[in-house]
Amino acid sequence: MPVDYPYWRAVYDFFRRWRAFDYARELYERLRRSARERAGRSIEPSAGIIDSQSVDASETVGEGSRGYDGGKSRDGRKRQVLTDTEGLLLEVTVTPADVHDSKAAPALLETFMDQPGRLLKLVWVDNAYQGPALAKAFARHGVRIEVVRRSDGRCGFVVLARRWVVERTLSWLSRSRRLNRDHERRPDHHAQMVWWAAVIRLSRRLAADAPRWPEKRPGRLLRTRA
Repeated sequence: MPVDYPYWRAVYDFFRRWRAFDYARELYERLRRSARERAGRSIEPSAGIIDSQSVDASETVGEGSRGYDGGKSRDGRKRQVLTDTEGLLLEVTVTPADVHDSKAAPALLETFMDQPGRLLKLVWVDNAYQGPALAKAFARHGVRIEVVRRSDGRCGFVVLARRWVVERTLSWLSRSRRLNRDHERRPDHHAQMVWWAAVIRLSRRLAADAPRWPEKRPGRLLRTRA
């Protein structure tokens, strides 16, 4: 922890309060609505994309909340994310890495749709998100699933329609050092770190157009030279 921070117990107490009341998520949702309004879109999306990302866990993560993802060769946890069509984060849940995507997706959708005012009607997914139990959970909320399949015979990296958006969001999150590896003892604390990383990125994006430097404020630049 940086030396200019207060005693670690005081910092953790604030973090625990924000986690208990979901303040980081609320802050991000306000920023997301502002970003969508600025882009001329409705504040609540009607379509989204779901994908997952497995990360290795450090020794601080207990055996009860970690697993091994054989497909990705990761021993740790998996974060399931739901984004809008611009890649803005809508919801995140954290599970052991060995939990299949089709089993984790219903909880992700339930968490998002339980909030008032949701307008989600369509979700794009990959081949892992299939099965009668998953379809039933989505149908209960009137949300339609559309599977974006990989073309047969294609090798290597291929940009897939819609899916590249959520994959880009996952790469943005991975740039946060705290999310490169799971250090949190509790899964809900890891989810809070995802929200914080998203807040930092989106707040910087919204502030990118703000005039902060002299070359972006011609009037002030002239006064300085004078």
